[in-house]
This record gives sequence, structure tokens and C-alpha cells, in this order.
Amino acid sequence: MSSTAKTIPTASSAQAGAPPEDDRVVEALPTAELLTTRLANLADGDLRPDALRVGILALMRQTLDQGRAQTRRRLEGGGRGEVCLREATALTDAIVVSLADFALHRVFPTAGPTRGEQFAVVATGGYGRKEMAPFSDVDLLFLLPYKRTPRIEQVVEYVLYLLWDLGLKVGHAVRSVDECVRQALGDITIRTSLLEARFLYGDDKLFTEFRKRFAKEVVAHTGPAFIEAKLAERDSRHLKFCDSRYVLEPNVKEGKGGLRDLQTLFWIAKYVYQVDKVKDLVANGVLLAEEAQRFAKAQNFLWTCRCHLHYLTGRGEDRLTFDVQGEMARRLGYTDHAGTSDVERFMKHYFLMAKDVGDLTRILCATLEQESQRPPRFAFLRRLKPSELEGFVIDNGRLSIRDERHFRDKPVDMVRLFRVAQWHNLDIHPKALRALARSISALGPKVRNDPEANRLFLEILGSRKDPEVTLRRMNEAGVLGRFLPDFGRVVAQMQYDMYHMFTVDEHTLFAMGILHDIDKGNLKDEVPLACEVIHTLSSKRALSVALLLHDVAKGRGGDHSILGAKVAEKLCPRLGMTEEETETVAWLVRQHLTMSIVAFKRDLDDEKTIRDFIDIVKSPERLKLLLVLTVADIRAVGPGRWNNWKATLLRQLYWRAEEMMSGGVVGSDGREARIINAQGALRAQLTDWSPADVDHHLALGYPNYWLAFDPPTLAQHARLIHEAEAKQAPLTIETRYDPGRSVTEVTIYTADHAGLFSRLAGAMALAGGDIVDARITTMTNGMALDVFSLQGAGTSGARFDSGDKRARLKSSVEKALAGDIKLAPELAKRASPLPSRTRVFRVPPRVLVDNKASAGYTVIEVNGRDRPGLLYDLTRALTALNLQIASAKISTYGNAAVDVFYVKDIFGLKVAHEAKLAQIRKELLAVLDEPDPAAEQPKAKPPARRRSTAAAAE
Repeated sequence: MSSTAKTIPTASSAQAGAPPEDDRVVEALPTAELLTTRLANLADGDLRPDALRVGILALMRQTLDQGRAQTRRRLEGGGRGEVCLREATALTDAIVVSLADFALHRVFPTAGPTRGEQFAVVATGGYGRKEMAPFSDVDLLFLLPYKRTPRIEQVVEYVLYLLWDLGLKVGHAVRSVDECVRQALGDITIRTSLLEARFLYGDDKLFTEFRKRFAKEVVAHTGPAFIEAKLAERDSRHLKFCDSRYVLEPNVKEGKGGLRDLQTLFWIAKYVYQVDKVKDLVANGVLLAEEAQRFAKAQNFLWTCRCHLHYLTGRGEDRLTFDVQGEMARRLGYTDHAGTSDVERFMKHYFLMAKDVGDLTRILCATLEQESQRPPRFAFLRRLKPSELEGFVIDNGRLSIRDERHFRDKPVDMVRLFRVAQWHNLDIHPKALRALARSISALGPKVRNDPEANRLFLEILGSRKDPEVTLRRMNEAGVLGRFLPDFGRVVAQMQYDMYHMFTVDEHTLFAMGILHDIDKGNLKDEVPLACEVIHTLSSKRALSVALLLHDVAKGRGGDHSILGAKVAEKLCPRLGMTEEETETVAWLVRQHLTMSIVAFKRDLDDEKTIRDFIDIVKSPERLKLLLVLTVADIRAVGPGRWNNWKATLLRQLYWRAEEMMSGGVVGSDGREARIINAQGALRAQLTDWSPADVDHHLALGYPNYWLAFDPPTLAQHARLIHEAEAKQAPLTIETRYDPGRSVTEVTIYTADHAGLFSRLAGAMALAGGDIVDARITTMTNGMALDVFSLQGAGTSGARFDSGDKRARLKSSVEKALAGDIKLAPELAKRASPLPSRTRVFRVPPRVLVDNKASAGYTVIEVNGRDRPGLLYDLTRALTALNLQIASAKISTYGNAAVDVFYVKDIFGLKVAHEAKLAQIRKELLAVLDEPDPAAEQPKAKPPARRRSTAAAAE
């Protein structure tokens, strides 16, 4: 059989079975016929082989560049992602087909090809289903009747090298039909790729044979196994992306709620129902017509995002990172509106689309399980249920309803449905979810104010069966936002900073799950104190409600803690909570950041810090409530945001506040007694010293020193100082890793002088360490005993305990104090550990000076963008202002640095003069001042017609 006559697709045959719009797309781009003619003209030019190859590449590169530019213009002019994909596919088809035909008939011609020399070129994977983004891979299968022949190998090699030289990323396989069937049975990835095989060129009968055998020998007998494998593959993929569709830098292709989830749905549907289009699932009764429309809308929105992403980044990038989100929003026509920025509106719509993908996933999986009469996943954990249950019915192990009007007639059951499912460990039937979606408008003020509905909701929150699962179901179904409109305002609301990783609602739901884990004791190794105190609470219901509402007022243009407390004051009585509970909830929401602020920004050895904190907390019950809420809140921010250092600080604050509340010694008399006790405990640890040596050492410390450290640390310092004096060492450095706090503690004993802290901070930054805490002590002999707590630079809670890191640290400190290195120039050379994409975030510089937070020190809090050497620059400025730094608390939240210094003036007094305070603010703001990268890039005006994309998304 000749492979010439019917193998070069025309503008219509290349797109057989495609929508009519595809034909118009192909007509606007070069066709395979046109390129084949041009290649033939080149070959007829009597060029040498090498010159001919150069000419072919020039022609194809020009075709590719012009076609891509044309496609890009249309997309950026307001076009849809669907059209962009079809055009990219058509352009690639034309190039691949024309090159294959040229290689077969012009480069390696034969008068009478044998059956073994017949072959077909087949598109597979995303290319096969005509979903090529601008920089997608080109997946090709060279399909053979049986074994390879030398001529076919030459043709394949010739085509592939030309495609590679054009810069295309080509994945290829050369297989016989038998090999395709055998490998598809043994490898789920190959099977999935072949599922979407599309004929391009060559022997169409051979391709037909392959399709028939693939359907009969592979698909017909492996349906259940394929479904299980694809769902397991999906679950594994989700875990790589935090198992959430609401991460703030989502992956449009691979992330939860992204294109791959839609593709997985369609693969499964195609495998089970043998359909080629989503709309065919409606005819099969799998999806409703409106669900198919949601599928198409979500798919086209995600396609559009992905195509723009590829053009914006100039590569096959699928992460919607912070640095491209703003430009994406503008390209898609989003604008600032009602206090919400364009990028926030765009991302909210993205997350709502991802939510739709989740809804469709749940519906399709449930339908497949029901039709195959397989029990629900994890059904082995459940007992058989009766056919009727609390006004609902059990349908194939799922909670369902008898008729479509159920929720219209009994709107309170929109809440009851989830409570019953929670109590009996049941999934909810898609029939019930669909009816609920159609009746959701009935969930209005009457239901919200219904005592029974509110009772059921509080039972959900207080259940011993993880409330997160049920709340998440309610949120996905749209019930939670309707029942609590204030919560509905933060659904899919992004938190546009580098610290948070999830949307507000997702963060809150994660926090509810963590609270449940604390209550069950599942986190006793990570947060033992919280797991202990939660069982002594008498206000656990108030705690659950407060945690649900703690961020409910974000995005309202004010202090969300204060605004959220007002929401709680109105909502709690509606829920049926007592006046006392309402007051507790409102207080917790108002103060939900207080404990972390005090623990991470204040000196916990300063008695006034603890007194001020107790003045806010007032009771042991509220102290315990605030501890548990704070732990759940921080752990829910995202992976890596919680570490042992933060846990240690919160425990210290809790214990010291508890001690003072329970009548621990306070005041000057108590302070003196504590000093005497500390010195006595030290004597007990130095039994190998002579009394004279002990007395000599005790004379070296000022009173504050003895209260700043525990007895084992005081003993460590004593031995270090004793050894340094014996050796008359000008500089002593000792490091030890503290696993309980996840920090490396660096103790430095050297002669005190102005600017010592600054030099040490710079040296530690050069060595790759981040200072998270510092204790600065000057002994009575004029020596400095400075203790720093370090973690690795650039990540949250990274360890800084390896031998080479410690050696580098000692070397850096020695050189810095000896003047052998110039710190400022060296630090300026260091690249920021933060990704460049974070430069889009503006961190407003701020300097706060507080003379009330401490009895003996002026407290200076500095907020600004983090950068290598920032602490060095800040402490150098404080030294130039003749200020003595006694201690420092150093925190980083994403790209924002929050550094707090306890200082005195040159006379050892608080800084009280207004002129001096103004000078401090001015000099520190100058250190923080930096160009705003966002301001340097003016917003581009959105092209015409772009508005329609945003409107469609809304």
C-alpha cells in the first residue's frame, strides 16, 4: 500500500471530529499541504544535503515563529485559551506531518514499500488530545506493524533531529502494535498516553488496528484497576502540593483543582464510558448539563491561565507565582474594585474555579463507584446502615434524599445533612449535593436564625469526630458561606504576602483540624503543653467558635482582630451561645495575635513583659485558651512555619504567666530572692571549684544576668569564663546545638566595645546564620558575654549545627573582630535567600519606639523587607546613635523582618528625649529604605476586549 495518497491531512481532515472553530483556526495557519509544497520546492532546487537541511530548518523555524506570534497576538488580544491550544496543536501538526512526508518520500524514497515499511505517526498525551500550550512537549508515537526496518529507523531519526533542532521538546516512542498493547497493560502512564492517541500521518489502517486492539485487549478488562490507579496517582500528586487547592502560588497544571484533575476525570470517563467529549457524559447520565458547563468553563479558564503563563515566562512554566499574578490579572481584564486589588480578584476567581473542579471530581467519582456497585472508598471502616436515617435515606452507603425538593421543603436539613453524615461517618450522595446546590438560595435569614439549625452547627463544631472534614464539605458545597455570611466573605480570599501559604478559609479549616488533633492527643510530641491544657478547659465550645472566626474579618480594611470581635459579638448569640461564651469568643478573636506577639517580640525575662501580658489575659482559663488557639493558628499557616523555637517561646511565656498568676514571687523583694536562689543553684553545679573561685565569678555578674539564664546555662558560662581567664584568651567562642529549641546557641566572651553586637551580627550573616535571639551582657570586668541563638539562613527553622558551619562561623567572627574583613561590602555581595519573585511584595518600613513595654529599657521594633546583612546595618545604626543593646528578638515572616531591640542610652537610662527618639526613627528608617520594585514597573493597560475574560470568570 502506498502511504502517500491519503496521508497528508488537509485543513479539514487534519482536524476530523474537531469543533467547527478548529477548521477556522487551521485555515489561518500554515497547513501540512502548504508546507509539503514548500519543502518539495526546496528539494527541487538541487541543493546539497547539508544546504537542503539548512533550508528546511530555516523554513520550519520561520513557520514556527510566525505561527506562534500569530497565536500569541490573538490570545493577548483577548482570545480564549481553548483557541490558543488548538492553534498550537494545528501548527505542530502541520510541521510534523510535512516533515514526516518529506523524509519518507524525498529523503528516503522507495518504489515499492513492503508491509514492514508501513508506519503511522501518532500524537499522544496532551498533544494527542489537542491541548498544547505554547511551550508544551510534543509527544509522538511512531507506530509499526511489527519490527523496525532500517529505512523506518532512518525516517524516524531524520524527523526527530529536525524537530529537536527547531527547539521543540519532543518525547517519542517507536513501537509495534503488539508492543503498545503489551506495554500499556504493564504501565499505567503509557496506557494513559495511548488512551488519547490521535492519528497524524501514514498508514491509517495500522492506526485503526491499534485502536481496536487497545480497546479490546487493554481497556475492556482493566477499568476498575485503571480508576484506582489514576485516583491513587492523583492523591499522590496532591500531596506534593500541600494537598490543597488553595495554596497562594498554585500550579495550574499539576496542583489540586488544576488541569490535571480535570484530565484525570476525563481519562476515567473516557475509559469507562468510551466518550470523546465532556458533553457526552451528560447523555450517559454522569453529569448534569450545568455541571458539564462548569467543567468547560473551568477548563477554558485554566487553559487561558496556562497559555498566558507560558508567554509571560517564556518557558513551560505552570506555577502561578507571585511575580506573574499581577500581570496575569491585568491581561485577563481584572481591575481594582471596592477596596480589592486586581490581583486579589483574579486569584479569588482562580480558587473558585479550583473549587468547581473539586466538586466535579467528587460527583464523578461517586457516580462511578455507584454504577460499578463498588462500596465507597474506606467503606471497610463503616458498619451497614439502615435504609432510613434521621429523615434521610441511605443509598449505596451514602447519605441521600428521597426527592429533589427535600431541601426546598426542609431548608434546615441543609445543615442537618452534614451533622448526620458526620455523626454516622457517611459520605454524601451526589444526588443530595446536586439538590442542595439547586436549593442553596433557600438558605437565607430564616434558616440562619433558626435555633435548630444553629444547634446542629454548634454540634458539628464541638464533635469528637473531626469537625474539619465536615466544615470542609460544607464549604465546598457552599453551605458554610451561606450559613455564616461573614465567613463567606473570606472564602477563596488570598493573603497576599510571603508568610501565609493558603487562602483565609483554607487556613481556618486547617486550624480547625489541628485543634481536633490537639484535643485527641495526636500532636503530643510536637505541642505537648497544648495537648495537656486543652483537657482542663471549661470553655472548649467557645474555643472552637473563636478559632473558626479568628480571621473572619480579613480584607475589610481595618484591624481584623477588632472587626472580627465585633462579628463574634453579633454571631454568637445567634448560634445560641451564652453571654459568658460570647464574651470569651469575642475576647479570643480580639486577642488571637497577642500571645505570639509577646512571645516572639518581647523579652520574656523582663518582669514587666509578663505583667503587661497578664493584665490582658487576666485568668488562667483565658491563658490556656489563648495558648491552644495560638498553636493551632500558627501551625495552620503552612509547612515550615511552626518550629521548636516558636514552641519554646510560647511555653516560656505560658509558664511565666501561669507562675505569676498563681502567686509566684514578684516585686523587688522577690527579685532579690530569685537572684540569691539562682546563685545558690550555680554553686551547687560548681562543686569542683574552690569557694574563692566561685565568689570571684559571682562578683562578675550584674543582678540582671543571674535572672536571664537557667542554672545549667549559668554553669556553662562560668566554666567558659574560667577557662578564658586561665588562658588569657582575647576571644572565646563556644557553640552547641539545642534540639529542644531547634537553634544553635553561640556564646562569645570577649572585650566589650562599641559596635561589638553589630560586628558579630555581620559575621554571623556572612557565615550563613540567621540570629533569632540575642542576649547581650557586659560583665563587671568590662568583658562582653553575648549569647546568640542561630538558625540556618533562608528557611524557617533550618538547622545550623554541622561541623563545617560552626567552623565557618568561628572563622568569620574572628576575622570580623580582628578587622580582617570589611563586613558591609561582603554582605552587599550576598544574594538574598528569598526567591526573586517575592520582590513584588512591598513591606512598608516602620519603626516603633515604646518606653512602656519595659521598666528598664526602651523597646525599639523595626519592620521592613528582609535582606542579607539587615541586622548588621540596623545594629550599626543603633551603635552610631550611642545606644547600648541589651537584648534582641529577631523574627522573619516570609520576606518581612521584625526585629526588636531592648536598648539604653550611653548613661544606662531609657531614651526619653523626643529629639533623640525622632533621630532614632529617622536613622533606622534610612536603613530600611529601599526602592519599591513594584513601583518601578508601571501597570500595563489591559488590551481591548480583555474585560470579557474577567467578566466571564465572575
